[in-house]
Amino acid sequence: MKLKDIPHLERLIDQALREDVGNGDHSALCCIPKDHIGKAHLLIKESGIVAGVELAEMILHQVDNSIVVERFIEDGTAVSPGDVVFIAEGPTVSLLEAERLLLNFMQRLSGVATKTNHFVRLIDGTKAKVLDTRKTTPGLRYLEKWAVVQGGGTNHRMGLFDMIMLKDNHIDFAGGIPEAVKSATDYLKAKNLSIPIEVETRNMDEVRQVLACSGVQRVMLDNFSTELTREAVALIDGRLEVESSGGINENTIRSYAECGVDFISVGALTHSVYGLDMSFKAI
Repeated sequence: MKLKDIPHLERLIDQALREDVGNGDHSALCCIPKDHIGKAHLLIKESGIVAGVELAEMILHQVDNSIVVERFIEDGTAVSPGDVVFIAEGPTVSLLEAERLLLNFMQRLSGVATKTNHFVRLIDGTKAKVLDTRKTTPGLRYLEKWAVVQGGGTNHRMGLFDMIMLKDNHIDFAGGIPEAVKSATDYLKAKNLSIPIEVETRNMDEVRQVLACSGVQRVMLDNFSTELTREAVALIDGRLEVESSGGINENTIRSYAECGVDFISVGALTHSVYGLDMSFKAI
Protein backbone atom coordinates (compact mmCIF):
# COMPACT_ATOMS: atom_id res chain seq x y z
CA MET A 1 0.00 0.00 0.00
CA LYS A 2 1.42 3.33 -1.10
CA LEU A 3 0.71 6.52 0.77
CA LYS A 4 -0.96 8.07 -2.27
CA ASP A 5 -3.40 5.15 -2.38
CA ILE A 6 -4.76 5.75 1.13
CA PRO A 7 -8.42 6.78 0.77
CA HIS A 8 -9.50 10.28 1.76
CA LEU A 9 -6.00 11.28 2.92
CA GLU A 10 -6.31 14.89 1.76
CA ARG A 11 -9.62 15.13 3.60
CA LEU A 12 -8.01 13.73 6.75
CA ILE A 13 -5.24 16.33 6.55
CA ASP A 14 -7.79 19.09 5.96
CA GLN A 15 -9.87 17.98 8.94
CA ALA A 16 -6.80 17.85 11.18
CA LEU A 17 -5.71 21.30 10.07
CA ARG A 18 -9.16 22.77 10.73
CA GLU A 19 -9.12 21.15 14.16
CA ASP A 20 -5.77 22.78 14.98
CA VAL A 21 -5.81 26.10 13.15
CA GLY A 22 -9.47 27.09 13.43
CA ASN A 23 -9.84 30.71 12.31
CA GLY A 24 -6.09 31.35 12.28
CA ASP A 25 -2.75 30.80 14.00
CA HIS A 26 -2.91 33.98 16.02
CA SER A 27 0.38 33.23 17.82
CA ALA A 28 2.26 33.46 14.51
CA LEU A 29 0.08 36.11 12.87
CA CYS A 30 0.52 38.56 15.76
CA CYS A 31 4.29 38.76 15.55
CA ILE A 32 5.49 37.55 12.13
CA PRO A 33 4.78 39.39 8.85
CA LYS A 34 2.81 37.30 6.38
CA ASP A 35 5.48 37.83 3.72
CA HIS A 36 8.35 36.69 5.98
CA ILE A 37 10.22 33.69 4.51
CA GLY A 38 11.70 31.14 6.86
CA LYS A 39 13.46 27.81 6.82
CA ALA A 40 13.10 24.86 9.22
CA HIS A 41 14.44 21.33 9.43
CA LEU A 42 12.99 18.07 10.75
CA LEU A 43 15.55 16.90 13.31
CA ILE A 44 15.63 13.35 14.70
CA LYS A 45 16.28 13.11 18.45
CA GLU A 46 15.87 9.36 19.01
CA SER A 47 16.97 6.24 17.11
CA GLY A 48 14.26 4.41 15.19
CA ILE A 49 12.56 3.99 11.82
CA VAL A 50 11.20 7.16 10.28
CA ALA A 51 7.73 7.13 8.72
CA GLY A 52 5.64 10.04 7.50
CA VAL A 53 8.20 12.02 5.47
CA GLU A 54 6.08 12.04 2.34
CA LEU A 55 3.01 12.79 4.45
CA ALA A 56 4.74 15.77 6.07
CA GLU A 57 5.46 17.17 2.62
CA MET A 58 1.79 16.71 1.70
CA ILE A 59 0.77 18.59 4.86
CA LEU A 60 3.17 21.45 4.14
CA HIS A 61 1.89 21.77 0.57
CA GLN A 62 -1.72 21.57 1.67
CA VAL A 63 -1.05 24.49 4.02
CA ASP A 64 0.89 26.43 1.38
CA ASN A 65 1.91 25.00 -1.99
CA SER A 66 4.72 27.56 -2.28
CA ILE A 67 6.71 25.77 0.44
CA VAL A 68 9.80 24.02 -0.97
CA VAL A 69 10.81 20.74 0.68
CA GLU A 70 14.26 19.17 0.30
CA ARG A 71 14.26 15.56 1.48
CA PHE A 72 17.39 13.81 2.73
CA ILE A 73 15.89 10.67 4.28
CA GLU A 74 12.99 8.61 2.94
CA ASP A 75 10.23 6.69 4.73
CA GLY A 76 11.23 3.34 6.19
CA THR A 77 14.83 4.38 6.86
CA ALA A 78 16.69 3.80 10.12
CA VAL A 79 17.57 7.13 11.75
CA SER A 80 19.71 8.30 14.65
CA PRO A 81 19.79 11.42 16.83
CA GLY A 82 21.07 14.39 14.86
CA ASP A 83 19.80 13.20 11.47
CA VAL A 84 18.05 15.86 9.40
CA VAL A 85 15.16 14.29 7.48
CA PHE A 86 14.17 17.31 5.40
CA ILE A 87 14.39 21.08 5.17
CA ALA A 88 11.30 23.16 4.37
CA GLU A 89 11.47 26.75 3.15
CA GLY A 90 8.58 29.12 2.60
CA PRO A 91 6.30 31.65 4.30
CA THR A 92 7.16 31.41 8.00
CA VAL A 93 3.55 31.69 9.11
CA SER A 94 2.71 28.66 6.96
CA LEU A 95 5.62 26.63 8.33
CA LEU A 96 4.43 27.30 11.87
CA GLU A 97 0.85 26.46 10.96
CA ALA A 98 1.91 23.02 9.70
CA GLU A 99 4.47 22.30 12.44
CA ARG A 100 2.37 20.52 15.04
CA LEU A 101 0.31 18.47 12.63
CA LEU A 102 3.27 17.13 10.69
CA LEU A 103 5.04 16.30 13.98
CA ASN A 104 1.96 14.58 15.40
CA PHE A 105 1.69 12.36 12.35
CA MET A 106 5.41 11.70 11.94
CA GLN A 107 6.02 10.92 15.61
CA ARG A 108 3.07 8.53 15.79
CA LEU A 109 3.81 6.76 12.51
CA SER A 110 7.53 6.55 13.22
CA GLY A 111 6.70 5.03 16.60
CA VAL A 112 4.60 2.35 14.89
CA ALA A 113 7.33 1.66 12.32
CA THR A 114 10.01 1.50 15.01
CA LYS A 115 8.07 -0.90 17.21
CA THR A 116 7.24 -3.09 14.22
CA ASN A 117 10.88 -3.22 13.18
CA HIS A 118 11.84 -4.27 16.70
CA PHE A 119 9.47 -7.25 16.53
CA VAL A 120 10.58 -8.12 12.99
CA ARG A 121 14.22 -8.22 14.05
CA LEU A 122 13.37 -10.47 16.99
CA ILE A 123 12.25 -13.25 14.63
CA ASP A 124 14.91 -12.76 11.99
CA GLY A 125 15.91 -16.06 10.38
CA THR A 126 12.50 -17.70 10.79
CA LYS A 127 9.81 -17.88 8.13
CA ALA A 128 7.23 -16.09 10.29
CA LYS A 129 5.93 -12.65 9.35
CA VAL A 130 4.78 -10.04 11.87
CA LEU A 131 1.16 -9.00 11.32
CA ASP A 132 -0.73 -5.98 12.55
CA THR A 133 -4.35 -6.10 13.76
CA ARG A 134 -7.49 -3.95 13.73
CA LYS A 135 -6.47 -2.44 17.09
CA THR A 136 -5.74 0.91 15.49
CA THR A 137 -6.58 4.54 16.20
CA PRO A 138 -10.03 5.27 14.70
CA GLY A 139 -9.61 7.25 11.50
CA LEU A 140 -5.89 6.47 11.24
CA ARG A 141 -6.00 2.77 10.36
CA TYR A 142 -4.67 3.09 6.83
CA LEU A 143 -1.81 5.32 7.95
CA GLU A 144 -0.89 3.13 10.92
CA LYS A 145 -0.97 -0.01 8.80
CA TRP A 146 1.14 1.78 6.18
CA ALA A 147 3.63 2.57 8.96
CA VAL A 148 3.73 -1.13 9.91
CA VAL A 149 4.94 -1.91 6.40
CA GLN A 150 7.60 0.83 6.67
CA GLY A 151 8.90 -1.03 9.71
CA GLY A 152 9.11 -4.33 7.84
CA GLY A 153 5.82 -5.82 9.03
CA THR A 154 2.94 -7.26 7.03
CA ASN A 155 -0.65 -6.06 6.96
CA HIS A 156 -3.40 -8.38 8.15
CA ARG A 157 -6.90 -7.60 6.91
CA MET A 158 -7.60 -3.92 6.57
CA GLY A 159 -11.10 -4.21 8.01
CA LEU A 160 -14.19 -6.35 8.12
CA PHE A 161 -14.55 -6.23 4.33
CA ASP A 162 -11.41 -7.86 2.92
CA MET A 163 -11.30 -11.16 4.80
CA ILE A 164 -13.73 -13.43 6.59
CA MET A 165 -12.32 -14.13 10.03
CA LEU A 166 -14.49 -16.53 11.98
CA LYS A 167 -13.66 -15.83 15.60
CA ASP A 168 -14.96 -17.46 18.75
CA ASN A 169 -18.16 -15.39 18.87
CA HIS A 170 -19.00 -16.10 15.22
CA ILE A 171 -18.40 -19.81 15.76
CA ASP A 172 -20.41 -20.02 18.97
CA PHE A 173 -23.35 -18.07 17.54
CA ALA A 174 -23.27 -20.13 14.33
CA GLY A 175 -23.35 -23.42 16.20
CA GLY A 176 -19.78 -24.59 15.64
CA ILE A 177 -16.85 -24.49 13.25
CA PRO A 178 -18.34 -26.72 10.49
CA GLU A 179 -21.54 -24.70 10.47
CA ALA A 180 -19.73 -21.34 10.43
CA VAL A 181 -17.36 -22.36 7.63
CA LYS A 182 -20.19 -23.80 5.52
CA SER A 183 -22.16 -20.58 5.95
CA ALA A 184 -19.09 -18.54 5.01
CA THR A 185 -18.37 -20.46 1.82
CA ASP A 186 -22.03 -20.35 0.81
CA TYR A 187 -22.10 -16.60 1.47
CA LEU A 188 -19.01 -15.96 -0.67
CA LYS A 189 -20.49 -17.95 -3.52
CA ALA A 190 -23.86 -16.20 -3.30
CA LYS A 191 -22.23 -12.76 -3.18
CA ASN A 192 -19.66 -13.63 -5.86
CA LEU A 193 -16.88 -12.56 -3.50
CA SER A 194 -13.30 -13.77 -3.56
CA ILE A 195 -11.80 -13.08 -0.14
CA PRO A 196 -9.94 -15.51 2.14
CA ILE A 197 -11.41 -17.29 5.15
CA GLU A 198 -9.52 -17.55 8.42
CA VAL A 199 -10.80 -19.50 11.41
CA GLU A 200 -9.79 -18.89 15.01
CA THR A 201 -9.22 -22.02 17.11
CA ARG A 202 -8.96 -22.42 20.86
CA ASN A 203 -7.71 -26.00 21.15
CA MET A 204 -6.45 -28.95 19.13
CA ASP A 205 -9.94 -30.38 18.64
CA GLU A 206 -10.98 -27.15 16.88
CA VAL A 207 -7.85 -27.32 14.70
CA ARG A 208 -8.94 -30.81 13.59
CA GLN A 209 -12.43 -29.48 12.83
CA VAL A 210 -10.98 -26.75 10.62
CA LEU A 211 -8.85 -29.27 8.74
CA ALA A 212 -11.98 -31.27 7.99
CA CYS A 213 -13.61 -28.24 6.33
CA SER A 214 -13.08 -27.02 2.78
CA GLY A 215 -12.64 -23.42 1.71
CA VAL A 216 -10.43 -22.23 4.60
CA GLN A 217 -7.08 -20.59 3.83
CA ARG A 218 -5.70 -19.84 7.30
CA VAL A 219 -6.10 -21.13 10.83
CA MET A 220 -5.42 -18.94 13.85
CA LEU A 221 -4.02 -20.54 16.99
CA ASP A 222 -5.39 -18.28 19.71
CA ASN A 223 -3.59 -18.29 23.06
CA PHE A 224 -1.88 -21.62 22.35
CA SER A 225 1.23 -22.51 24.33
CA THR A 226 4.39 -23.03 22.31
CA GLU A 227 4.11 -26.78 22.93
CA LEU A 228 0.58 -26.88 21.52
CA THR A 229 1.63 -24.61 18.67
CA ARG A 230 4.32 -27.08 17.60
CA GLU A 231 1.78 -29.89 17.79
CA ALA A 232 -0.73 -27.92 15.72
CA VAL A 233 1.85 -26.98 13.08
CA ALA A 234 2.82 -30.63 12.71
CA LEU A 235 -0.83 -31.67 12.41
CA ILE A 236 -1.65 -28.97 9.84
CA ASP A 237 1.48 -29.96 7.90
CA GLY A 238 1.35 -27.12 5.39
CA ARG A 239 -2.26 -27.67 4.36
CA LEU A 240 -3.26 -24.23 5.67
CA GLU A 241 -1.47 -21.04 6.59
CA VAL A 242 -0.92 -20.85 10.36
CA GLU A 243 -1.16 -17.70 12.47
CA SER A 244 -0.29 -17.42 16.14
CA SER A 245 -2.13 -14.78 18.17
CA GLY A 246 -3.01 -13.79 21.70
CA GLY A 247 -0.79 -11.83 24.06
CA ILE A 248 2.46 -12.53 22.21
CA ASN A 249 5.11 -10.03 23.24
CA GLU A 250 8.77 -9.29 22.63
CA ASN A 251 9.81 -11.91 25.18
CA THR A 252 7.81 -14.73 23.60
CA ILE A 253 7.60 -13.96 19.87
CA ARG A 254 10.83 -15.77 18.99
CA SER A 255 9.68 -19.02 20.61
CA TYR A 256 6.42 -18.91 18.62
CA ALA A 257 8.22 -18.13 15.37
CA GLU A 258 10.49 -21.12 15.89
CA CYS A 259 7.42 -23.37 16.05
CA GLY A 260 7.12 -22.96 12.28
CA VAL A 261 4.05 -20.70 12.05
CA ASP A 262 3.61 -18.47 9.01
CA PHE A 263 2.33 -15.38 10.79
CA ILE A 264 2.31 -13.84 14.25
CA SER A 265 -0.18 -11.06 14.94
CA VAL A 266 0.77 -8.40 17.48
CA GLY A 267 -1.80 -5.81 18.53
CA ALA A 268 0.87 -3.81 20.36
CA LEU A 269 2.28 -2.60 17.04
CA THR A 270 -0.48 -0.01 16.92
CA HIS A 271 -2.28 0.05 20.26
CA SER A 272 0.74 0.49 22.55
CA VAL A 273 3.28 2.79 20.94
CA TYR A 274 4.83 6.12 21.84
CA GLY A 275 5.95 8.73 19.37
CA LEU A 276 9.53 8.84 18.14
CA ASP A 277 11.22 11.99 19.44
CA MET A 278 11.86 14.62 16.76
CA SER A 279 11.48 18.37 16.26
CA PHE A 280 10.77 20.89 13.52
CA LYS A 281 12.96 23.90 14.23
CA ALA A 282 13.98 27.13 12.53
CA ILE A 283 17.46 27.17 10.98
